[in-house]
Amino acid sequence: MVIASIDIQGGKVVQLRQGAELVLQREDAPGLAKEFDLYGEVAVIDLDAAMGKGSNLEMIKPLLRLAECRVGGGIRSPEQARELVSLGAKKIIVGSNAFRDPAKKGAGIAAGEFKVNTEFLEAISKKIGRERLIVAVDSRNGEIVVDGWKTPTGLKLAEVAIEVAPYAAELLFTCVEREGTMTGIDLEQVKALKKALSWLNDKECSITAAGGVTTLEEVESLAALGCDVQLGMALYTGKINLADAFLRSLNWKKGAPPQPMLPVIAQSRDGQVLMTGFADEEAVSETFKRGNLCFHSRTRSKLWMKGEHSGNTLKVLRLRADCDRDAILAIVEPAGPVCHTGAWSCFGTDRRYTWEYLQSVIAERFSNPKPGSYTATLDADLVREKVMEEADEVCTAKTHDEIVWEAADLLYFTTALITRAGVGVEEVLDELDRRHKK
Repeated sequence: MVIASIDIQGGKVVQLRQGAELVLQREDAPGLAKEFDLYGEVAVIDLDAAMGKGSNLEMIKPLLRLAECRVGGGIRSPEQARELVSLGAKKIIVGSNAFRDPAKKGAGIAAGEFKVNTEFLEAISKKIGRERLIVAVDSRNGEIVVDGWKTPTGLKLAEVAIEVAPYAAELLFTCVEREGTMTGIDLEQVKALKKALSWLNDKECSITAAGGVTTLEEVESLAALGCDVQLGMALYTGKINLADAFLRSLNWKKGAPPQPMLPVIAQSRDGQVLMTGFADEEAVSETFKRGNLCFHSRTRSKLWMKGEHSGNTLKVLRLRADCDRDAILAIVEPAGPVCHTGAWSCFGTDRRYTWEYLQSVIAERFSNPKPGSYTATLDADLVREKVMEEADEVCTAKTHDEIVWEAADLLYFTTALITRAGVGVEEVLDELDRRHKK
């Protein structure tokens, strides 16, 4: 997987050389988050919080519902991590606190200030789940550094990795001496780190590498080692294009012969599987260029875009490789029925009646009212009256069937109300998700 980084300092997106020298800054964090999310998870790092100089949390919060974000920077408690997960963070990155004895803060290396803080890691792992926890093993010449890379700890990278791995599903290794320099990552350090974790069996711990990556060949080399890559300076300066990096990170050697192709699963936003096909490098590249899902036709031996003749295209919202990087999941927005038979899905199923689908029907009735449409008559006042009426009827319903009937009415009118108010179903679901994870 290719992970784009959004580093935030002073309310702006920045890129720093060696964690100190400002190289560039931008102010379009939401746009970047949406753009980067097409290719992989997005690393959102609060540099001010990491250095103990404030917080950019209010700026970060909206990003967590725009993209699949892994969030780091100044996370110092399990409760803080859980709060970020409830706000929509997919994963949490912890760094400095994982390598310091809080009772000896400021005492220095000789006095035993630095060690793997297993109590902290165990607590945060239990709070959010090991699968959500990433530990940042920032290393300068093989030594762990903390506090925004300013403080050496005396801890050795390989030894720390072994001790940390049971608590986290992933390590974020940053080669600090190469960070922001675009001089290439130290692959030997990555290999040594990979070797240090070779003892893992049931408790897998993956590696994401960052720091100095400048070429697509490096992306490919890291993928060959089974590592993900996090891009910053090379991405913002145009040295590496995310679409090209995504292509290089895939395991084409496992593709279907004779021409390397990988299976692609097209899935709607609400989780319904629509179709499967195969794509070669050209098809994936064209998908990014056109914004619509493309395949390689094995029967015609040529590139084809789904819907190029029927108009029933599949707009791509997000692409993800599976854990072995030899299959692709495409989250799409269909323009119409997907199957050539006219069915919504190639698996012979009707379109699933979801809350999102209900809102789309209601929104269409509001935008393009048809003669005789009851929905189109529901102005703001009437729909509120109906919600109150139906809520009362749900409460007074006695039998199972009555409750089902009245609850359906209430859901319909409530959806009409929020649609009139410009509120999306996904916003309500996000709030429920936040409460569930709180």
